[in-house]
Amino acid sequence: MLNELLNFTCKQLRDKIAGGSVKSVDATGAVLDQIEKLDPDIGAYISTCREQALETARSIDKKIANGEPVGALAGVPIAVKDNMCTSFGATTCASKILQNFKSPYDAYVIDKLTGADAVIVGKCNMDEFAMGSSTENSGIQQTANPWDITRVPGGSSGGSTAAVAARMCFGALGSDTGGSIRQPASFCGVVGLKPTYGRVSRFGLVAYGSSLDQIGPVTRDVADSALLLNVISGRDERDSTCVSKDIAGDCDYLAEIDKPVDGLRIGIVSEFNKGADADVQKAIVAAIDVYKQLGAEIIEIEMPHFEYAIAAYYVIATAEASSNLARYDGVHFGHRTSAPKDYVEVYSKSRAEGFGSEVKRRIMLGTFVLSSGYYDAYYLRALKVRNLIRGDFTNAFAKTDCIMMPVSPTTAFKKGEKTADPLQMYLADVYTIAANLAGIPGISIPCGFDASDLPIGLQILSDVFTEDKLLRIARMFEAKTDFHTKTPTVIA
Repeated sequence: MLNELLNFTCKQLRDKIAGGSVKSVDATGAVLDQIEKLDPDIGAYISTCREQALETARSIDKKIANGEPVGALAGVPIAVKDNMCTSFGATTCASKILQNFKSPYDAYVIDKLTGADAVIVGKCNMDEFAMGSSTENSGIQQTANPWDITRVPGGSSGGSTAAVAARMCFGALGSDTGGSIRQPASFCGVVGLKPTYGRVSRFGLVAYGSSLDQIGPVTRDVADSALLLNVISGRDERDSTCVSKDIAGDCDYLAEIDKPVDGLRIGIVSEFNKGADADVQKAIVAAIDVYKQLGAEIIEIEMPHFEYAIAAYYVIATAEASSNLARYDGVHFGHRTSAPKDYVEVYSKSRAEGFGSEVKRRIMLGTFVLSSGYYDAYYLRALKVRNLIRGDFTNAFAKTDCIMMPVSPTTAFKKGEKTADPLQMYLADVYTIAANLAGIPGISIPCGFDASDLPIGLQILSDVFTEDKLLRIARMFEAKTDFHTKTPTVIA
């Protein structure tokens, strides 16, 4: 039987703990018990920190009992993706090359969570170095979808979304390089938000594609995403790409979350929906009809360069990955091969033994596109296409408040279904990649189910630094539907 505490949202639990009607230690214990019960089948967590979490919860309860002020997350149990550095436990990026690595410092977002009195219960599984769309590329373990454990949870933040869906935490952080929060959120029936690039500091996030990566929240409803974004966003001098308040604005995303957007103009590209499975198409059309009933104006827009997004993304992302992963050389930190003959073998064997096949594939592709003779033909051309895609979004947002489309062409697919065909796997992100190339915010919200009762997500995109509007638009749909309240098969 599901502990009734686990049915609360982050905000509801925060208010009850702060008000003294619920103890953080009880909520944390319920989460840890749920992990112990379900995670052997789900595999969402690479590691948990039971004693530390309970001790943190007890200290927060003590503060509340003494009448001391507490932070915005007041004792709420939260999980984080295992590519965010923590001074406690290991930071593995789900890779054998970092399996025993212990970070000497905390990432910016970890500092923000602890400063807000969150209780961090563990670190979640992912595709190795965030390279994948199904969490099948993890070098540590497999993760299952809580709605059907024979299917993938999506990726690369599959552990974070599976943990939230299975009530093994109240909220989580993921990272999104090409859809790695939004796509698994869609597959697992939860809310996943990718903020504007630069809204949240990347300090302490292990880099994959530095111009694309962004940390964001995974939650059960839109209000909780607003709450977590309030906590983790802000200026950080240690990240030169993190923008200042005067550029990004200083907003309380939760304050007006229930205020509808008057005169809402929604941009759609009909060809996008036609490329998805029939059940996905039907759910997206029905979701847009809900907005029509709320008075929204639907505007047909053109995105002429969208079809080149995947090609441009996999050139840019792999080029950046090739550079970022060069630091794992068997010398500075991480796995080192045993008994090498010379320093060439130190480098080559350490990397061959430590990296998985998908990481090796992307490093080789990135090295190729940056090599002499191919740099202009591939990398520079991809950067030009990126600017054209940014221009498409700029033109679209000049006449719309947001753009709506599917998150993924399909619902969660079977484990092993796409592993033999990398190109088919890459196409799982066909609708999400463009937002990362343009640096704009996007959100996935539950909007229906397919014939197999698997969740479907609606993707909403808005202009840079308009997360307040984006969250309000998403909340408009959520307030009129109940898809976000449905319970996954594993806990039904």
